[in-house]
Amino acid sequence: MAISRRNFLKAAGFTGAALVTGCTPTGKTSGTDPKAQSEALGNILSEAQKTHAQIFNMSGYCAPKIENVRIGFIGTGNRGSAAVERMSYIEGVNIKAICDVRPEKAQAAKERIKTTGHEAILYTDGDEDWMNVCKRDDIDLIYLCTHWELHAPIAIYAMEQGKHVALEVPAATTVEDCWKLVETSEKTKKHCVILENCCYDFFELLTLNMARQGFFGELIHCEGAYIHDILESFVNKEKRYDYWRLKENAVRNGNLYPTHGLGPVCQIMNINRGDKMEYLTSMASNDFNTNNLVKEAAKKDPYFNQYIDKPFRGNMNTTTIRTKLGRTILLQHDVTSPRPYSRLHTVSGTKAFAQKYPLPGKISIGHGGFLPEDEYEKLNKQYTPAIINKIGDLAQKVGGHGGMDFMMDWRLIDCLRNGLPVDMDVYDAALWSVMGPLSEWSIANRSNSIEIPDFTNGSWATNKPVDISLAVGGTTGVQESAIKGNTNQINI
Repeated sequence: MAISRRNFLKAAGFTGAALVTGCTPTGKTSGTDPKAQSEALGNILSEAQKTHAQIFNMSGYCAPKIENVRIGFIGTGNRGSAAVERMSYIEGVNIKAICDVRPEKAQAAKERIKTTGHEAILYTDGDEDWMNVCKRDDIDLIYLCTHWELHAPIAIYAMEQGKHVALEVPAATTVEDCWKLVETSEKTKKHCVILENCCYDFFELLTLNMARQGFFGELIHCEGAYIHDILESFVNKEKRYDYWRLKENAVRNGNLYPTHGLGPVCQIMNINRGDKMEYLTSMASNDFNTNNLVKEAAKKDPYFNQYIDKPFRGNMNTTTIRTKLGRTILLQHDVTSPRPYSRLHTVSGTKAFAQKYPLPGKISIGHGGFLPEDEYEKLNKQYTPAIINKIGDLAQKVGGHGGMDFMMDWRLIDCLRNGLPVDMDVYDAALWSVMGPLSEWSIANRSNSIEIPDFTNGSWATNKPVDISLAVGGTTGVQESAIKGNTNQINI
């Protein structure tokens, strides 16, 4: 008998967002009752304190080369469809399957393929057809762009079926699922790559290379954020399938979307590869905007009445992290306030300082201010990393957040084709994503600190930093004749 999605999630220990995070009906705890504080989201604390034995170290792992990477896409409502188009430009790629619960979305994604030689069979037969994609023996990579709740269960199932996985952010929403991703990747020796596109933005790559070359001296402090006013999309079903983001924000209070700001600074600080996070503390404002939005939406559509006065996530979340080497990270999240877009991306060292937002990115070597444009351009030319010199111009023509999406995809395929370690492995996927539930616990417990699990099980001390030199690899071509430089853009 075929296993249903519902039964699979139940058997694997995955349930709805409110249940897996252990949220109370109100999502609130007493500010003065110590017992209530200790019990608030207690499952998060207990899972964070558990120990796990490493099965195999996936950091630096070179999987067997795959000359022609055969891809199955699952989830093509927004980002997934753009990824289908981008991947179709890359040589050594064969798009074998496209899956979405909405047939029209799958068909639209298929129509975005720009080159020949892609079978691209559609899978649209209900909410468990993704399993059939994962079961195929002629697919090497599952590219996963569903809503958050399905990221971990599909990724785990796919790896168990012998597939590498590239999954959208966050990779998981619970501590338990982060560990399941790690253990499954180690057990199967299949890569689990988090699709953190901001690690491939031009300024982020520039500052990464500068840090590698010692420009900043010893690193002291970094900052990252996701500050982006997407409030109206919460009640727009075309933009958020089944209002999934509204649902997440109605039952969870924390930094729910940490990786865009965190991923790049973790690479700069060699987190999981020479340093590790030790603990965090998190604080949130009240919600001043989302409930008002829901009340207005309910005047036009009674569907939204059920969300009125829910304990919505506080508009601004601020999380601080301390590392083993005594460095600090500031992380912020606000998607419901009318503020200019920012990921902060601040790098502070003993010799220099960098800051991306407000745009444009800036460099300073002292308290006197930022370097003038001509001096900045000299540094930009000197420290631009090899991947930008190799593929940056083409990436900008393809598009996708200015080109970083395409560089991310190209680099992933080049690593798989050349049997190279991936830039963002399962330990990064787990660590960057676990900020969500850990920040939830801290907020529910009056911003008390919580230990951050070491998903590398001590291997962080000897793991090698991400290699951005392209000294090996860089051999994957691009079908330039198909590029129009006019790919549709979507919000990060």
